[in-house]
Amino acid sequence: MQEVNDNLTKRVNKAVTLYWITRKEQRERQRNKGASDAGLRSAVTGGAQMDGFINLFTNLILDAGIDRKFVYQKKALELPGFFRPTKEWDLLVVKDGNLIVALEAKSQVGPSFGNNFNNRTEEAMGSALDLKQARFINHTRTHNILINNWLLV
Repeated sequence: MQEVNDNLTKRVNKAVTLYWITRKEQRERQRNKGASDAGLRSAVTGGAQMDGFINLFTNLILDAGIDRKFVYQKKALELPGFFRPTKEWDLLVVKDGNLIVALEAKSQVGPSFGNNFNNRTEEAMGSALDLKQARFINHTRTHNILINNWLLV
């Protein structure tokens, strides 16, 4: 575990760098197609800008001793919800039918920081409540250690 901590700064820096590079590439890809979302949305609607962070969290989970076969990234990411039929997550850890980690990564940049922060806060609270209610009515078996976190950079 010490090796993980020693390299954490480098790993976070790599994820942040990938975030900015991916935003730029997604914006340019839209511009080259002749279509562009309003404002800064063209940099994020490609959906890959948070992949560096998802990879970082996946590697931290694996470094902590969780076997790869329990970690779901880019496939089988839906969980039943309470307020909606299903919710797709960015990263899940499910072992022996028990949900251990459900993680969704969101980003925000731009001039409407206050409004965007409020929207992301409401989204995080809604996703957490949806998962909690689904668990309460036993749609989702969960491990005693349930992590439902967001990272805002």
